Amino acid sequence: MSKATEKKAILVLEDGISFEGKSFGFPGEGIGEVVFNTSLSGYQEILTDPSYKGQMVVMTYPEIGNYGVNPEDVESWRPFVEGFIVKNYNPIPSNFRATEPLHAYLQKNKIVAIEGIDTRALTRHLRDHGSKMGIISTVDFDKKRLLKKVCSAPGLVGRDLVKEVTCKKPYRWTEGRWQLGPSPAPFNTLRARPSPARGEGARLKVIAYDFGIKRNILRNLVDAGCDVTVVPASTPASEVLAQKPDGVFLSNGPGDPEPVTYAIENIQKMIGKVPVFGICLGHQLLGLALGGKTYKLKFGHHGGNQPVMDLTTRKVEITAQNHGFAVDTDSLKGKAELTHINLNDKTVEGLKLTKVPAFSVQYHPEASPGPHDANYLFGRFVKMMRG
Repeated sequence: MSKATEKKAILVLEDGISFEGKSFGFPGEGIGEVVFNTSLSGYQEILTDPSYKGQMVVMTYPEIGNYGVNPEDVESWRPFVEGFIVKNYNPIPSNFRATEPLHAYLQKNKIVAIEGIDTRALTRHLRDHGSKMGIISTVDFDKKRLLKKVCSAPGLVGRDLVKEVTCKKPYRWTEGRWQLGPSPAPFNTLRARPSPARGEGARLKVIAYDFGIKRNILRNLVDAGCDVTVVPASTPASEVLAQKPDGVFLSNGPGDPEPVTYAIENIQKMIGKVPVFGICLGHQLLGLALGGKTYKLKFGHHGGNQPVMDLTTRKVEITAQNHGFAVDTDSLKGKAELTHINLNDKTVEGLKLTKVPAFSVQYHPEASPGPHDANYLFGRFVKMMRG
């Protein structure tokens, strides 16, 4: 973008801290909880992850936009973040897969974005004081007026954001993980293609609850040998069980799990009747369905470098995570077995039931672009379904 097209933007947090920079997204205002993500790449997957509904993301890596965007690396049908915050934005992508620059994608999808601020100072502030509600504006620069707007906006606690991101009707998913095919000429026409399905024996019928599901989860399930049908978050357990699935998957999703009472009640009705596997919000909902409790983290876990120990193998995995709530360890005593812990803060990262086939993890084994240390969990789910 030329100097002539640059437009002023401002970020104001609920505690009065403000940062002035330049807009590189859609003109207007965006309000949400400001969180920081420590991934070095994958900004397109982050933008399109429905789990970020209600939040604005600060990228701690300083150079964003270098490789543009493409139609393959999306996790849902549109971006769900309320705003995007970076240090330096590169408007000229250099990657053979890029189809458009990031700023064009943000403007097309009406996402406000700010660059040119001290993201290190902002991240330190959020780390020390916790995640804060914030507002990005390119049209109003009165700090007192903006502060009033952000302080009157609803936070994440107590809000059911799942209903805003779930699908409207069931659908089948058949696409496996992307793979780069043989290099054609010219080189810049190379594109990703679906991978062939893998798996031993007959394919397994899996019903996936969409609480804000990521496409790469579905791709991994297909590659593991599953025939996948995705259903809306409010689908009654009786309808799911009537289809006689081999297993039920509980997806990731945004915000506070406690208000999603219909999902908790449905999970309670399915436990012990069908194998269950949950990721992220699905993990929290399973914990609540067992009678456990959840709580809000100070600034959450958002990034691709969280160390987790698998207590069943004593191996350490580097994981991708995106959540602001966690399951209370003490509330699960006698109800489930702890299988994974976060080595940074000892929070719950995985659990399983001892008497019935059900387990879950807080992190993202399907992570794209990575890391892929925990991809084995899809195989563990298949093994559980096969009995």
